[in-house]
Amino acid sequence: MTGFFKRFKADRLAVASALFLLLVILAAALAPVIAPYDPTAQNIIMKFQGPSLAHWFGTDQLGRDTLSRILYGGRITVLLSIVTMLCTIGIGLVLGVIAGYFRGLVDEVVMRVCDVMLSFPSEVMILAIVGVLGTGIFNIVIATIIAKWAWYVRMIRGIVIRFMDKNDIRFARVAGCSTGYIIRKHLIKGAFGEIVVLATLDTGAIILNISALSFLGLGVQPPTAEWGMMLNEAKNVMTTNPGQMLAPGIAIFLVVAAFNFLGDGIEEAMNPKLDKGFKRKRRSIFARKKAVVS
Repeated sequence: MTGFFKRFKADRLAVASALFLLLVILAAALAPVIAPYDPTAQNIIMKFQGPSLAHWFGTDQLGRDTLSRILYGGRITVLLSIVTMLCTIGIGLVLGVIAGYFRGLVDEVVMRVCDVMLSFPSEVMILAIVGVLGTGIFNIVIATIIAKWAWYVRMIRGIVIRFMDKNDIRFARVAGCSTGYIIRKHLIKGAFGEIVVLATLDTGAIILNISALSFLGLGVQPPTAEWGMMLNEAKNVMTTNPGQMLAPGIAIFLVVAAFNFLGDGIEEAMNPKLDKGFKRKRRSIFARKKAVVS
């Protein structure tokens, strides 16, 4: 573990990404305290104001402070994306460990259910579920979890099967350790790093999904602040005031990029013996698999 942190700290881009994401999460969590204005307060007289000391990021078409809306929007876009990822990983971890550890009939049943779920493109499934449940950010979260859990079950199952051949787990089984002890102390602990990499790399994709669905009008509804919804509102004045799209667009870009850089940094710190060419090849294969599943 000491070697991991040492290698991770040597990656300046990954460290900068981690610090940036920590700052974004804290800013979103403390938005009611640090936001200078009410994000829904309108002042038509002040619409389309440029950056100033009073409004650092300017104002939108209704005179609302853009910085305040960015801060409050992060509570939905970023924090709910993280919650969605944690729930999805939780389901994938439980079922993936059960399928990979016990194998046999349990593994067959779980994998056949996963095959059925993965036979549908995830974006199409999300749209279908939202169409049934109705618009709203929490329905999007539920739809995203339903659409993505099977992929994580399959990935985590593969990780567990690979770790089952390690000597410490073989010794623990021969020594008569309980199943719960082996899973907690060996399997989950050993696979934790790879699971974190999966979660970190895919959190950016979930942010894009939530923002895209809100942009289409299926997620957060006005006047609630959310980055995708802010882009939706800005598109109406894109020809006359294109700068309205900059703040939410740049926020989404930076956060998604930071999650990807952080995931790459964690992966490289965990696998120092892998050459960069192999890492790039493996990431491209990982991306193609996700594209096929989606």
